[in-house]
Amino acid sequence: MEEPVQQPPQPSGGKRKGKAQYVQAKRARRCDAGGPRQLEPGLQGILITCNMNERKCVEEAYSLLNEYGDDMYGPEKFTDKDQQPSGSEGEDDDVEAALKKEVGDIKASTEMRLRRFQSVESGANNVVFIRTLGIEPEKLVHHILQDMYKTKKKKTRVILRMLPISGTCKAFLEDMKKYAETFLEPWFKAPNKGTFQIVYKSRNNSHMNREEVIKELAGIVGSLNSENKVDLTNPQYTVVVEIIKAVCCLSVVKDYMLFRKYNLQEVVKSAKDPSQPHPKLGNGKEVKLESDVKLNQNDPSEGKNNQQVVPENNEEPGQTKPKPESQVVNEEGAKPELADQVMEGSKSNENDHS
Repeated sequence: MEEPVQQPPQPSGGKRKGKAQYVQAKRARRCDAGGPRQLEPGLQGILITCNMNERKCVEEAYSLLNEYGDDMYGPEKFTDKDQQPSGSEGEDDDVEAALKKEVGDIKASTEMRLRRFQSVESGANNVVFIRTLGIEPEKLVHHILQDMYKTKKKKTRVILRMLPISGTCKAFLEDMKKYAETFLEPWFKAPNKGTFQIVYKSRNNSHMNREEVIKELAGIVGSLNSENKVDLTNPQYTVVVEIIKAVCCLSVVKDYMLFRKYNLQEVVKSAKDPSQPHPKLGNGKEVKLESDVKLNQNDPSEGKNNQQVVPENNEEPGQTKPKPESQVVNEEGAKPELADQVMEGSKSNENDHS
């Protein structure tokens, strides 16, 4: 009589273990290529927003990135495991040496499986993060958008925006300030200079204050060179700040407004198409837009044309355009004014729904 009473808990316990094992196995498959399995500090990559279908988004991302990656960097190469030098015969009898060799083989095989592009958990819905190795993400993404802008060929269905991420750090103000002081130097430290804007987006994070982050980053840019100016209509550089949970993703990109805030769906739309009228321009200025691309590619310092005319009407339906009188800094050197100018424009630029 006691045996039937003791048996029911066993099947239920078995089911729970089975479910736990299934979840672990599913997670393990997502990182079977080695490397981190989720977004964390110290990574480079490409942050991609999509329209509800993350699996299809990853497939499109791999296809697109491999196509242009092979074009820029050549086909992906893998090391041949069989080419590793073999140990001496005496080591076969040494257990310790054999263990070391086995560990070395495991590490080598793991490195061999590290792909140029690898999807990791982003920590937010409708957001995909592709970790990159041996790739300059900002140059690759700019090349993709530049080609799509010229050819007007639509190559994706579910991918919306594709933002290069040149570095990640912990999403705490002190960590971000310390990281940004070094991170922003290649673009803004004297003798380098340029016009800029800061765009900010936060997901699944409630402890960061948008105004405070933008003001601190603008102050850092101003401290690197007093000639750095805010321009919310046609900046040479756009500082992208994407916060997901406890990770801050940073990058500095060019042609942000020209390429429709790096929106792949919008960048292929022709401004001359009557079915997609431009809300702000006449035909004369729309024709001039093509020449703006060449100017911006050859010399960023000449990028003072009317690139701000490009609209953004897909991902940010609630966005409003910044007022012209607050778009450009007219006086030099004043850090508080610099930060205030960025703050005024950021309110309209950053409340997107991507």
